[in-house]
Amino acid sequence: MSFVKTAIAAVALSLAASASTGVAMAADLPVKALIKKAVPDLPWFILVDDRVTFSWMPKGTDPGVYSIRPNGGIDGATAKQVYSFTHFDIWQYGTNFFTISMFKSDHNDPANPCTNAGVITSPLAGFATVPASCEGATEIYGLFRSTFGWNELFGTKAFSWGPLHNISFEVGMDANTENNYLAPAKRDVVAGLQFQFDLPYKGFFNVAPLLYYEFYNRNAFVQCGAGWQLPAAAVPGVNCLADGNRSFDPTWAVETNYYMDLGFLPENMQFWSISGRAAWYGKKGAENAPLPGTSTAVEFNSEPIRLTFDASKAIWGPKFTHFVDVWVAYRYWQNKFGLDHKNSTACNIAPGVSNNSCTESTVYTGITVKF
Repeated sequence: MSFVKTAIAAVALSLAASASTGVAMAADLPVKALIKKAVPDLPWFILVDDRVTFSWMPKGTDPGVYSIRPNGGIDGATAKQVYSFTHFDIWQYGTNFFTISMFKSDHNDPANPCTNAGVITSPLAGFATVPASCEGATEIYGLFRSTFGWNELFGTKAFSWGPLHNISFEVGMDANTENNYLAPAKRDVVAGLQFQFDLPYKGFFNVAPLLYYEFYNRNAFVQCGAGWQLPAAAVPGVNCLADGNRSFDPTWAVETNYYMDLGFLPENMQFWSISGRAAWYGKKGAENAPLPGTSTAVEFNSEPIRLTFDASKAIWGPKFTHFVDVWVAYRYWQNKFGLDHKNSTACNIAPGVSNNSCTESTVYTGITVKF
């Protein structure tokens, strides 16, 4: 996320400029004047950075959502338009990051009441599937992460040595909702540490080992009385959940991200940067816990590389660095939402026959504007 680097670089440059000014003043002023001059307090928020992004993802996925092509092939890809708002700030004791996104799917990921792409479950047809043409689903996903730096909390530089820049406590939460038949409503919390390392060209690499607890996530298919299940066959706690709300075991997670300007380029070409992220989430029990069933798998969610062009700097000069960014990225997400892409019935139409919906592999592009 390029704005993170911009924020940190801006603070670093600002502090460096202040330090340089202080040295120059010290050479000219009497010692008594220096003693009497009070050092101004830092503001509560050292930096606030807000941005909006539009991106286009031609081959996104949603587990269990697929269609059959006329030639019999399986289409598990879902094109998505993504609209995002992102906030980042640096305050006296750490950082806050918040993003909320709206994902608008194409018809391959249908909105409720369709149960799958192009088909709808009809009680008038004995709950058989009949052809339908449904609007694409809309998902809202929010995430925040907050850090509390040990150097700042304890007023020391003891947690900075070599390439290590700082160690921080980290806490956060994710939440989503989507208007498809599944009607998920994910809620999870994370807590742990973050280790921040310096990279060349004022870049950084963060790694955060965390505890991950997904304590709530609705699934309409496992709710007692769902369309596929006759009421007489529903046994709460055995083959269905009264409210459809799943709760998973706490597990481990590792989240990483990096950013670096391509500072080795000639001065007249220094408008480019690279960034990326990768996260692993451990097994969290059965996929419909607390019901027994297929075990979840280790989830890998990544954007290994994003190449960003600083269009505003190229057009209007360094004063407008990262006000308008145009970027292209690659996204790879295996065992999406923890579903085992090899064994889960949500990911396969028959044993060993994947519906290609639980692994996401797509190039996508977007534009980000600071305001």
